[in-house]
Amino acid sequence: MEQYRYTLEKGAKKNLCPHCYKKKFVRYVDTLISEYLPEQYGRCDREIKCGYHLNPYINDYSSSVWKKEQDHGKVCKFNEPKQIKKVSKEDNLAPIPFEVLESLLTGYEKNVFIQTFLTRLEFPFKIQDIEKVISQYYLGTILETGACAFPFIDLNNNVRAIQEKIFDHANHTDKSKKYHTGWVHSRLTNTEFKNKQLPDWLKAYNQNDSKVSCLFGEHLLTKYPCNPIALVEAPKTAIYGTLYLGFPEDPANLVWLAVSNLSSLNLNKCRALKGRKVYLFPDLSKNGRAIKLWKNRAKEIQEQLQGSYFEVSDLLEQFASKKDIVEGKDLADFLENLDWANFRKMKNENLNVHQKPKFKQFELGNEELNIAKPDSIEIDFVSKLDYLKYEYLNRIGTHRENYSQKEWLDLDDGIFWSDLIKHLDKCNLTSLKLDIDRTSNN
Repeated sequence: MEQYRYTLEKGAKKNLCPHCYKKKFVRYVDTLISEYLPEQYGRCDREIKCGYHLNPYINDYSSSVWKKEQDHGKVCKFNEPKQIKKVSKEDNLAPIPFEVLESLLTGYEKNVFIQTFLTRLEFPFKIQDIEKVISQYYLGTILETGACAFPFIDLNNNVRAIQEKIFDHANHTDKSKKYHTGWVHSRLTNTEFKNKQLPDWLKAYNQNDSKVSCLFGEHLLTKYPCNPIALVEAPKTAIYGTLYLGFPEDPANLVWLAVSNLSSLNLNKCRALKGRKVYLFPDLSKNGRAIKLWKNRAKEIQEQLQGSYFEVSDLLEQFASKKDIVEGKDLADFLENLDWANFRKMKNENLNVHQKPKFKQFELGNEELNIAKPDSIEIDFVSKLDYLKYEYLNRIGTHRENYSQKEWLDLDDGIFWSDLIKHLDKCNLTSLKLDIDRTSNN
């Protein structure tokens, strides 16, 4: 394996970014002499909102250092660097004891995220569904703040990390709180055990070079070995996907997993997906930066994982208005105002391949649109997304009769929808390489 002299510093330490001035900057380190490079060299973790990255190999810094060292007669042993410990998910990473997670599996009446599903949505969920998703993902509660705990559990049922996030009553991150997003190990280190002797497990865990070393929901892969996979950025989105689009007991439904954030999609995390069919749904971003980043990474990952199929979906781009893009919405933002019960009804609309395909009919003014339901393992998923489009197209909850056709299309993303209808035959609804034909009833 090629050893680079200049690498980004490992660990959780962050510095002020010279571009956006947020404490999200990771500096480059010279591994030969164990020193930082000049402070402008590094990468900001805010890849979409900032994107600053000064690479020493791109701007000739490395070559200039090499030349100076040659001029001074210094021999650089690039092929004999200091011994660097190889770290993998299965090797030498100290886990979080399950007892720590178990202590969080309580207090759901104080969990703002959970209570919103039960009482604050326009179409609240049944308690049985919420209990089921809590059990499936081991969701917990931070009693002091009402935050939701999202554990990252690997294939071997080791707890690799526990994220905690404070939500408002709309289930959006409550950014009015200073520490709205964090990790259990950091909170324990800096609060409960501050100025105290750390327990042995926390000492060992804090020495891990990699903390979030697996996917959120990864433990479900062994239980559901045949299901296709949906991969999103945040654990919250994975929970919404499961609740609205179906639990994985049905092999036609997806197992919803999350990487943690946009920049966390990498080969090491995705090794558990070898041999699986994976559909990726990045959040919206200006100029499509997020989807471009994930397409590039997905291609690289697929090349390394034999027998795997990675497809990055442009589903959100098809639904999104300019406002949605500016706000960086994710799939959960599109689902949260819809009636989940209507998705469940579609469950009983099984397609008989020996019969004429059924059609779902949409209306736009005097124009009717008929979409054939495809025959594949993703049929249920695609049908549900058809309904998602139907609800947005018809502005569920808005009194259409109060508007002329032009006024209706001028509402929010209505112009986009009009354009989508006109060009539907050129669009692939889910980017799942499925044929969704535009046809007419005879």
